Amino acid sequence: MTTTSAQTATVSFVDLSLSFQDKLVLDGLTYLGFGTRIGIVGRNGSGKSTLARVIAGLVAPTAGKVRAFGVDVAKDRKAALDTVGILFQNPDHQIIFPTVIEELAFGLAQQRQSRSEARASAQQVLAEFDKSHWQDVSIATLSQGQKHLLCLMAVMAMKPRLLILDEPFAGLDIPTRLQLTGYLNRYDGALIHISHDPEDLRDYEELLWLDQGRIRQTGATQVVLESYLQEMERLGGQDDISDLAS
Repeated sequence: MTTTSAQTATVSFVDLSLSFQDKLVLDGLTYLGFGTRIGIVGRNGSGKSTLARVIAGLVAPTAGKVRAFGVDVAKDRKAALDTVGILFQNPDHQIIFPTVIEELAFGLAQQRQSRSEARASAQQVLAEFDKSHWQDVSIATLSQGQKHLLCLMAVMAMKPRLLILDEPFAGLDIPTRLQLTGYLNRYDGALIHISHDPEDLRDYEELLWLDQGRIRQTGATQVVLESYLQEMERLGGQDDISDLAS
C-alpha cells in the first residue's frame, strides 16, 4: 500500500505510553498500520489487552496519541463509538443487561438511536443472524459460546469501521471457535486481532509484536511470526518459570 498519511491509517500511535500506579505498561509505541487485517502478538503480560483498550478509546494514554481512521479515540468519544468496536476475551466483562434484546439495543442507543429505533435495529440484527428466537432470552441461560456470539452481534450491530478482537476465542473448544469464526467472517470492516497464539494470526496482512510494553518488531506477518516463534522457543529452553518475584 502506498499511502503515507497517518490520517488514512487504519490505526496509528505516536509516542504512545501508559502508566498505572507508577508502573509503565506501554512504553513509547509508534506505529502506522494500513492493512484491513492487522495482528498483534505477544506473551501474556506484554500489554496487549491494555493496548486494545487504548485503541478502542476505553483507556486514555498517559502520553502520546492513538487514532483509528483519523479519529482521536481518546478525545472524540462520539466519533470513536462509530469508528471502533472491541470484543473482549471474557463476554461477562462486556455484557451488562439481563436480556439479549436489551444488550443489543444498548450500543445502538449510544449511537443516538431512539429507544424504539434501537430495539427495531436489534431485532433486525437477530434476524440477520437467524437468532430471532433469542430476543427475550435471559443472558444467564446462555452458554459461553452463545455469550461470545451475542457480544459479536452487539458490536457488529454498531457497524464500526474497525473491530478489535482481544483474544475473544481463548478457552473455547474447536467447534465453537469455528462457528464463531464463521459469524465473524460476515464483518466487512478492518480487524485488529490480538493473540498470544500465532495460529490465530497467520492469515493476517500485518503483524505487530509487543514485548514488555514495547514494540519489538512490525512488518509482514510471516516475517514477524518467524522471529517471534524463534524467540518463544529460545525462552522455552530457559527455566525462568522457577524464579520468584523479589
